[in-house]
Amino acid sequence: MLKIYIDGEFYDKKDAKISVFDHGLLYGDGVFEGIRMYNGRIFKCREHIDRLFESARAIGIRMPMSKEEVIAAMEETLKVNNLNDAYIRLVVTRGIGDLGLDPKLCEKPSVIIITDKIALYPAEIYERGLELVTAATPRNHQEALSPRIKSLNYLNNIMAKMEGHQAGVREVIMLNLDGYVCECSADNIFIVKNGVLATPPPSAGILKGITRDTIMDIARESGTEVREENITRFDLYVADEVFLCGTAAELIAAVKIDGRVIGDGKPGPVFRKLLGKFRELV
Repeated sequence: MLKIYIDGEFYDKKDAKISVFDHGLLYGDGVFEGIRMYNGRIFKCREHIDRLFESARAIGIRMPMSKEEVIAAMEETLKVNNLNDAYIRLVVTRGIGDLGLDPKLCEKPSVIIITDKIALYPAEIYERGLELVTAATPRNHQEALSPRIKSLNYLNNIMAKMEGHQAGVREVIMLNLDGYVCECSADNIFIVKNGVLATPPPSAGILKGITRDTIMDIARESGTEVREENITRFDLYVADEVFLCGTAAELIAAVKIDGRVIGDGKPGPVFRKLLGKFRELV
């Protein structure tokens, strides 16, 4: 039986519950991280924990545990569940309050750790690539809620994802309010054109993904030119390759966007090279 960590205690999956007055439930008031463990090692652990604490600080949550205590709790949860390769969902809520918005009435944040297996897409999708559409739902304005904060409120992304379901595809591209490509509902996006790898900059309103940064480092180390620049839908349509990345999805190619075939309609050579190097790394 899968065990869930909640505020220092372990509960069977069926018994793992939070209060209906927790502001994480009532208002999406909290932050989270998705983290991978590969072959017994937590991948980019420090980077994820640093980002979690920055997200919490940005919304005024005072973490009830130190970074070292959070890491130890993750490791213990993985051990209790006897996992060697896993997906870790680390959640921090504002805690229990009342039905009002006032965060000051939430006395103590809650820390929840879920560890399990994850398969975001079927294996055959990784082989042949994804079809995407551009969502009409724009990305939230970054001055309203910074995308650098991994908050529990993902309704913007979910509304875009619903458009993908209605169009019969598994993932969508989201634009910012200036009309530039931002990211997908759950992943960062890259294009390849004439051997150059490009991705939207943080100023476009993206989550500065840890897998994204890792791919950029791998590409540079292998001699590929990497640029952070604004990308339009035209740039997507005429790209030689397009691919997505994220902690849960890892790397996956996009072979058709808004009905346009990308490149030759198959995962391209730059993507395959980076995927191979990423798998070696993890």
